[in-house]
Amino acid sequence: MHQAAIPVCMQCFVVRALLCTALFSGCTLVPHLHGDRAFIDYWPSQKTGQLTLAIKDNIDMQGVVTTAGSRFLLRHAPPAKKDAACLAIARQRKVPIVGKTTLSEFAVAPSGFNEYFGTPKNPLSRGWPRRVPGGSSSGSAVAVADGEAEVAFGTDTAGSVRVPAACCGIVGLKTTRHLISLKGVYPIDPIDLDTIGPMAKDVERTAKGMDLLENGFMAQYAAAQAAKPRAQGIRVGRLYLKGTDAKIDEAVDQALTRTGFQIVRLSDSFRDQWEQAKKDGNTIAAVGIWQSYQEYGSTVGISMRTKDGMLLGRSYYGERYRDALARKAGWQSALRETLQQVDFIALPTLQTTPPRMTIDLRVGLIDTRMLGLQNTVPVNLAGNPALALPVPLENAGFPVTSLELIGRARSEAALLNAGRLVEAALKRSN
Repeated sequence: MHQAAIPVCMQCFVVRALLCTALFSGCTLVPHLHGDRAFIDYWPSQKTGQLTLAIKDNIDMQGVVTTAGSRFLLRHAPPAKKDAACLAIARQRKVPIVGKTTLSEFAVAPSGFNEYFGTPKNPLSRGWPRRVPGGSSSGSAVAVADGEAEVAFGTDTAGSVRVPAACCGIVGLKTTRHLISLKGVYPIDPIDLDTIGPMAKDVERTAKGMDLLENGFMAQYAAAQAAKPRAQGIRVGRLYLKGTDAKIDEAVDQALTRTGFQIVRLSDSFRDQWEQAKKDGNTIAAVGIWQSYQEYGSTVGISMRTKDGMLLGRSYYGERYRDALARKAGWQSALRETLQQVDFIALPTLQTTPPRMTIDLRVGLIDTRMLGLQNTVPVNLAGNPALALPVPLENAGFPVTSLELIGRARSEAALLNAGRLVEAALKRSN
């Protein structure tokens, strides 16, 4: 197994952040949060038999401070004046909202770390050090996995719904760009990358979560099931990437085969285009962090991890950023052409099992490593929807890995139907 290379410039930023964090972390006043640390604010519902919803705390709720995972905003930001637009349907249906979930500060860390509120505990982790929960929607994934909410909303800029879903063994849906309004959501890159999506333990509840984001979605989902009740006739393009653990590729292949899809291996040239889109997407995301939060670059109370993310984005802003944006249209065209030949593209969501949270100075390198392990940001750059769902993993020290299915624009219902077929096949084979 090959680990993704860590750029030298990024190593410098991370190492500097590690040293500063090591020096000053003892001065931080950490709030006393108990249990799995999934929530920044938790209001357990007293109602039974009703769908419950958890909200990532970079999404505004009227009358509640939106912390975006930041100690500084907790202490200095006023309560939100109104709900984010994405909560409108849930409010109309009087869905109980059980809390605001933890995230990495300003949603910048794919590990899901939060130095101040505490890092949510991955419920699948065994042994020590613990496995990362994935981020940045770490609290949303843990809340769902631990049964504290049936559905959670997360945001996905470079994989922040799918990665924690993969780490915690649940389902996560990244929606088509601009399908769901981002009004009232703390941004990273709302033009090119940011989306909102639902997370749940299974496909059916993920569909119900999607129905809280888009009116009439359950009717679309029912129509997709009627159109494709079985896997036969569904063509899936299988993308193989260098550096993926062989056991994870095998688990994904077994899940696809057991489901009965028609599997087509995608070309090496498409793989090369994917890898370039991954580099470009990470560049654009880094610049987005700097553009969205540069005003906090010298603010006391913002973590060094976050500040280094801003510095990295600033260093990319220039020719590297312009070139990445210039290649975006070509990547979108390549993905669109491939999805004219197959119905979905399949690959692992993560190339390995979730890394462990090491307890020495290497801990900060996990975020850099995660950027190499996650197979997610090219989908954000293209704007397409994608679904992450758990599949069994044997003899790997972790019980599951995650299958990612990528579809055409606005194909969320068809994606969830394909996920339903995978779930059913895996249940039959157990």
